[in-house]
Amino acid sequence: MALADEEPMTRQLHRKRLRNSALATGAVLTVVVTAVQAAPGAGAAPASTAGKPKVKLVAASKSVTLDRWKGEPGVYLDLGTYVTVDGAPLEFKVTRKSYKDPVVAKQILRNGSRTQTKTLPAGLVKDFSGLPGFLQVTVKNAAGEVVSKSKGTFCPNNASGRLRPDAPATSHYPESCPTNPFTLGSVWGVEKGWASNSSTVDYDKPVDLPAGEYTAKVSVAKKYRELFGIPNDQPTIKLTVRELTDEGGGEGGGEGLTGSHSSAHHAAGHGARSAHHYGPRGADAPTPPALSHALEDLGTAHHLGDGRGHTDGSRIAPALKANAKRPTGRAGVPANVPKPDLRALPAWDITVTDGEDGDVPGKDYLAFSANVWNAGPAPLVVDGFRSPGQDLMDAYQYFYDANGKQVGYTPTGTMEWDPRVGHEHWHFTDFASYRLLSEDKTKEVRSGKEAFCLANTDAIDYTVKNANWHPYNTDLSTACGERSSISVREVLDVGSGDTYTQYRPGQSFDITDLPNGTYYIQVIANPAKRLQETSRKNNVALRKVVLGGTPGARTVKVPPYDLINAP
Repeated sequence: MALADEEPMTRQLHRKRLRNSALATGAVLTVVVTAVQAAPGAGAAPASTAGKPKVKLVAASKSVTLDRWKGEPGVYLDLGTYVTVDGAPLEFKVTRKSYKDPVVAKQILRNGSRTQTKTLPAGLVKDFSGLPGFLQVTVKNAAGEVVSKSKGTFCPNNASGRLRPDAPATSHYPESCPTNPFTLGSVWGVEKGWASNSSTVDYDKPVDLPAGEYTAKVSVAKKYRELFGIPNDQPTIKLTVRELTDEGGGEGGGEGLTGSHSSAHHAAGHGARSAHHYGPRGADAPTPPALSHALEDLGTAHHLGDGRGHTDGSRIAPALKANAKRPTGRAGVPANVPKPDLRALPAWDITVTDGEDGDVPGKDYLAFSANVWNAGPAPLVVDGFRSPGQDLMDAYQYFYDANGKQVGYTPTGTMEWDPRVGHEHWHFTDFASYRLLSEDKTKEVRSGKEAFCLANTDAIDYTVKNANWHPYNTDLSTACGERSSISVREVLDVGSGDTYTQYRPGQSFDITDLPNGTYYIQVIANPAKRLQETSRKNNVALRKVVLGGTPGARTVKVPPYDLINAP
């Protein structure tokens, strides 16, 4: 299945995700209290130039404790720093015309009904993960010696919470910054009166700090201070690093785990498998949940959908609820009803492996990640219905008018239960197909992956018409059903795509007997043409690969795709 359907990650990645989703230290739990108490005027917004946000860097606490697990390369600098915004939202629209064009970032300045745009300097933003080099962190040891200097990317959509009672109750901005290499458009934003977490520095680069006492100084890079008028505040934070073992006992005098912090981290280690033999995870790695659950539990963060008056999304309420019964009456689709537009992205995260669960030992496989996304203007809504005792579900595509009223449906294939480890859910059989084509595109090898559970794993372009910035079914807890399900609803929302990674069983080609040379990985959306769309002209994507090596030691080279160098 998709990203949310990954096999258990290594203990380290589990912990990194926990650190970023809950920021599960006592320091995190003080964020709201500290921020609210420090907010000027308690219940009133500070004065600010109309349409221009007032941005500051603050530290939630004066001291933070970080855990270093025995055997891991270091700690992650979750220092509890936040970017606060007031007076007006801090908002950006980030796009690229095509994969041949660079990323362009524009700041959106809103003043009542007036909207102005300010293009950021060319080359400042290179991808859609946030503002690079925004945060600078210097760590000194107890002797005052500099032991680490780090720079971090700031995603404005990350872990937001309100600063004061009269701030907007909800944030209508997306909840994370996309990392898919083939993203086309994104929206970043912090509501006025809100704070966005900025403490995740060098997320994939742990800092080698032995257990002990340190001092961390945090600041915003000069180029961003000048660009956004941010004061040169440099919070200083006392940093304690303690070393822990899986058993919860401290090393070198460190403490054992206690409270919710311990249970979250300790649970992450149990049952986790060793690192997968496919090697390092590619760019499709799940991004940490943006919403801080600590803030959510305190009732101060509400990222639960579009509020009244917001026009960024087209969430269709009926699309969130599966029909209990299969449709009756004559099938039909009105001529002008909005339809989805499924588009295939080129494959990436490509590597040669010795197979996945269920593959034949001793063979060579070309594994890859792939995504099909929905450019809209309507969501793809597919329901499956099972007759008692049957192994297949009959699938139907549903259609809605602009007001969310169901106005049509049509039969569209079947759903089947996939019992393999790493899947174990209902797959829609007519969503996508993968093929490996010869250089002249006349011969093919078909992937074992031919059925899919739909989930909105990646934000591909949130600037398209009717893009839903808050899709519902983003993981297996909200999609795909159980073995005993009698009906299932699967939805691919506007602006989002469904990534299947190279780690999924069947997500590969058997290349054991293929000669070395040039091939193309072909990703096809809606291969049987059973789904109704606005266009089928963009349903196929090709990615060039060059196979080499010898049996048992095959190699693959992946040339860049225009400006996208994501092998």
